[in-house]
Amino acid sequence: MDRIAEVLFANEHFYQAFGTGDYQTMESLWAKGVPVTCIHPGHGPLMQRKEIMKSWKLILQGESASGLQCKGEEVMIHGDLAWVICYESLQGGYLIATNLFIQQNGEWKIMHHQAGPTSGRPSENEEISGEIN
Repeated sequence: MDRIAEVLFANEHFYQAFGTGDYQTMESLWAKGVPVTCIHPGHGPLMQRKEIMKSWKLILQGESASGLQCKGEEVMIHGDLAWVICYESLQGGYLIATNLFIQQNGEWKIMHHQAGPTSGRPSENEEISGEIN
């Protein structure tokens, strides 16, 4: 599997865990031993892994996000860092999201997630992905 496909695979697992309320998988997807941050829509930044995991536990125990879909993924990679900019589709509306990944022990792990309102919409046919040298 090429590096872009690996990042997309990790991103897909994040949204699967989110959509199914799977806290164990969500916890396993987040990086350890490096700074991590998370900004949920309408909230301030969380800057400690323990805070972030607590927030996800509360979110995933709440109302199901079973209709959540990730669309229009754009992937960029630079060394051991990768980021995905995408749209989160839920109940007919969209948020714009950024997911930053770091490679740890051969796996891409999330070190930052931020989602917020947008007036944009994903393009069904356009995909932008690449590695920066």
